[in-house]
Amino acid sequence: MQKQISPILLLLAVVACGTPSQQQPAQSGNAPATETPGASGLTAPAGAPAGASGAGARAAAPNGEGYAATGGSAAAPAPAAPTMMEMDVPSGTELVLTLDTAVSSETAKPEQAVRATVAKPVVVAGMTVIPEGAPVTGTVVAAEQSGRVKGRALIALRFDEVTVAKTPYKIRTSRIAREAEATKGEDAKKIGIGAGVGTAIGAIAGGKKGAAIGAAVGGGAGTGAVLATRGKEVTIPAGTTLKTTIQETVKITAPM
Repeated sequence: MQKQISPILLLLAVVACGTPSQQQPAQSGNAPATETPGASGLTAPAGAPAGASGAGARAAAPNGEGYAATGGSAAAPAPAAPTMMEMDVPSGTELVLTLDTAVSSETAKPEQAVRATVAKPVVVAGMTVIPEGAPVTGTVVAAEQSGRVKGRALIALRFDEVTVAKTPYKIRTSRIAREAEATKGEDAKKIGIGAGVGTAIGAIAGGKKGAAIGAAVGGGAGTGAVLATRGKEVTIPAGTTLKTTIQETVKITAPM
C-alpha cells in the first residue's frame, strides 16, 4: 500500500531546493572603494573623509601636502611700509646732477623748464636722503646770444625742486652758468688777412699809393666780415654732469 505524501512536506522540499540566494557577496578588503560623486560632480579620492567630496574637498597632493580644491591661492601678505625719517639737508650740500634737457644760448629763453636726475646720492649722517636717480627740475635764468664784435654768449640754470619717494620738495641751488669762448684772436686774424691781401693787390695796381689804398680797402673788408658774423654760441647737451650746491637747508622725509 502506497503511502500518501503530505502536502506540507512536499512544500518544504520545494523551498529547500529553490533558486540560490540573491544576496550580494561581501566586498573583499582588497577591493578598491567605489567613488561617490559629490554635489558638484567631483569625486572624492580614496581615503578622503566622508562628506569631503565637492568644491570644498581637500585632496592629497603628490608631495603629501594638502591643497584647496576651490582653485584659489591664499593672498600674499602686503609688504610692510618702509620706515620714514625726516632729515635736514644743510645749506652748502653738493648736488651732482645729470642734465636731461639740452639747452643752448641760441634758442633758450629765460624761465624755460629744464630737467635733470641726481647722479650721486646725498648722504646725511650715514643715511641716504636724496637717492641716485631722483628727478630734479629747474629753469633757465639767463640766456644771451653771442653779439657782433663784442658780447659773448651766456646761459645759466638754477634748480628748484627734487622728488624723493614720490614727494616733491622745494630747493634752491646755486646758479650754473656757461659762457662761450672769446673770439678776439680769430677776429684779429680776419682783419689782418684782409689788410694783407688789400696791400698786395694795391701794390701791383699802383705802387706805393696803390698799396696804401689797398691796405685801407683790405682792412675794411676784414673788419666788415667780423662785424657781420656773430661769435660762438654755448650749448649744454643732455647727459652733461653738472655740479651745484643747495643754498638753503631743506627738510626731506626719506625711507630708512
